[in-house]
Amino acid sequence: MHPSDAPPTEGLLGHPAPPVEPTVVVPLAPPVPETKGLLAPEPEPAPEPAPEPASERAPGSVPGAALEAAARAAVERPAGRRSVAEDTLTPEEWRAAGYTPPTGIPIPDLTAGAPGEAPWPDRMRTLLRTPMSERPAFERTARELHPSVGHTRNVPRILDLTLRIGELLLASGEAAEDVEAAMLGIAHAYRLDRCEPQVTFTLIGISYQPSLVEPPVTADRVVRRRTSDYTRLDAVYELVADITAEKVSVNDAYRRLALIRRNRHPYPAWFLALTTGLLAGAATFLVGGKMDDKGWLVFASAFVAAVLGDRLASALAKRRLPEFYQFVAAAMPAAASGIILSLNDWGLRGSVVITGGLFALLPGRALVAAVQDGLTGFYITAAARLLEVVYLVAGIVIGVMVILYLGVGFEANLRPDESLVGVNYPPVQMVAAMLLTLAFATLLQTDRRSLALVTINSGIGWASYGALVYNAGVNPIAATGVAAGLVGLFGQLMARYRNGSALPYVTAAIGPLMPGSALYLGMLAFAQGHSSAGLVSVFRAAAIAMALAIGVNLGGEIARLFMKLPVDAELPSLPAMPRRAAKRTRGF
Repeated sequence: MHPSDAPPTEGLLGHPAPPVEPTVVVPLAPPVPETKGLLAPEPEPAPEPAPEPASERAPGSVPGAALEAAARAAVERPAGRRSVAEDTLTPEEWRAAGYTPPTGIPIPDLTAGAPGEAPWPDRMRTLLRTPMSERPAFERTARELHPSVGHTRNVPRILDLTLRIGELLLASGEAAEDVEAAMLGIAHAYRLDRCEPQVTFTLIGISYQPSLVEPPVTADRVVRRRTSDYTRLDAVYELVADITAEKVSVNDAYRRLALIRRNRHPYPAWFLALTTGLLAGAATFLVGGKMDDKGWLVFASAFVAAVLGDRLASALAKRRLPEFYQFVAAAMPAAASGIILSLNDWGLRGSVVITGGLFALLPGRALVAAVQDGLTGFYITAAARLLEVVYLVAGIVIGVMVILYLGVGFEANLRPDESLVGVNYPPVQMVAAMLLTLAFATLLQTDRRSLALVTINSGIGWASYGALVYNAGVNPIAATGVAAGLVGLFGQLMARYRNGSALPYVTAAIGPLMPGSALYLGMLAFAQGHSSAGLVSVFRAAAIAMALAIGVNLGGEIARLFMKLPVDAELPSLPAMPRRAAKRTRGF
């Protein structure tokens, strides 16, 4: 029997199957001999031994009478009909007899579970990493009679809804695997079982094949704009969770999606500009570490320079200039302010101003998403995102280098050791790190209810980094990876607690760990003509950035690996659904 002809198995999102009835083997009556008279007595059937109860039968043992009945029925029954004995044998008995059971071979990794029973990213990742030929069909429930999910479903409309939600997730910086998992979950919830989503950096698509003999229906969508709005991201996550839990029809999902797209940002533009200045000012205390009169003057200089850079970049954006030139322009005011402070002998620490401006511009969100895509096997998307990071960092470097060359020509007194983190002021640096994270989270349009959790997660990461580097003497690159791993771990736990994405709790929390000082030292060395020292500092910054991204991803994977998922309260014996590892990343 071909697997495609088998009835639907227990679906990943379907309801638990009813209890299995005890196995009863119906004996076949022997053939009736021909009689010469109409009133000839009927022969009495030979007594058959009672079947052994299934509960007392040894695992894998097959009663001889049952196998003999199945064999005789296979020979004697007409073509296309199934015997009673074939339906009563358990899958273990068929497997022991050397035959494939009529219902197909079950997949042990995909267990039954009610819709919405576990977080949808975990459930959908397991289904996504299962080949289409092995995916179980969705278990039909009472909602099948609903017009939006019944036989009158509109396939193009469902695919369009899936693409629109996937576009919002990808534009918000979600990893390609999570976007594909969300798209597959939406299509699967609306009874489109044979779907294959595909996500690249700018193009998302989905294909649905009604059957093996019908042509597939394919739709795609181009992602042209990327905005950082984590409040909208949480709303999309909530919508996907309700769809995969069979709580929302197609029309209701469209209405909610329209409200999400029309929703205004939670923070106005003028407030975000001031927040950019607060981020750069907090970074000056993070890398300078002194709260004296000169320190507050440096804070004010970095604040004003960051606000000017933000307004200059916004003006270029309104002129439709590419983002590369916006980063070039945004980096210049901070560098110019640092040069002005260094043109005298007052010791105002101009290098700290330049380093603080770099913290406000480094693309940490794109870097984490790029490394996560590469680690999960989406190499095309990962390469495109890494190339985006390279272009943005190149724009920052060009903007700062132009001003540094001018400053070196005017003999500015730039001291690289000013931008190194001091160990004598850990309380100041802790407060500065948490304030930097709070400003960064506000710039990413994080929901107000999540700001406290993000700030606490940042404090955990920075305290771990400081303890490893200054108390334990660990290499800063390794310490950055460990601290980022803790940030990713606690970020994943916070996301489970709030039933949302982990990005709002991770991206801003790694802001204090970004390699702003190492990048500045490399650019200053190049400007002063020390190419070898500049290359060392640039490669050091790249190593810190990679350790940061890999640590965040590893922390999230550890959280998913050891976290027990909820199971059905009525069937507590069902095991929690594991997350399959991507075989394509194992090297074979």
